[in-house]
Amino acid sequence: MDNRKIGYLMGVLMGGTISFVNSFIGTLSSGRFTAGSFLKSFLISFMISQILGLIIPIKKISDSLAKKLNCRSGTWKARIIDALVTDLIYSPIMTFIMVYMAYSQAKAHGADIPFVPMLLKAECISFVAAFFLSLFLSPVYMKLVMKQNKKL
Repeated sequence: MDNRKIGYLMGVLMGGTISFVNSFIGTLSSGRFTAGSFLKSFLISFMISQILGLIIPIKKISDSLAKKLNCRSGTWKARIIDALVTDLIYSPIMTFIMVYMAYSQAKAHGADIPFVPMLLKAECISFVAAFFLSLFLSPVYMKLVMKQNKKL
């Protein structure tokens, strides 16, 4: 399995997990959780994460930053840098799009809610959740992908 396929599989696993958790948190914290709203949020979030993963070379960026900061691959410091880079790129874009969709839908139904506080709350929650998911699940998923690689 080449590095591109490993990167693709990691993107699918991480994007799927973070999209799932953030969609769940987002629809639950909206006060109007339904299976349909969660599923719609998850699918859109997952599609966005996959598009971003194809466009932005996250691994190259985080490896480059880790190298500049003299971090060895696999150390806690390198994992924290990787999680921060991933989070700083994905979370603001995905959260903005998801909040804007929710805000537009709420406004269409007559709700009078301010956009900025809604966005800031969602960005904070999303950033923290995605950081910890990325920090702790990336190594687990990498082992899973590498184990799968040995079977091929």
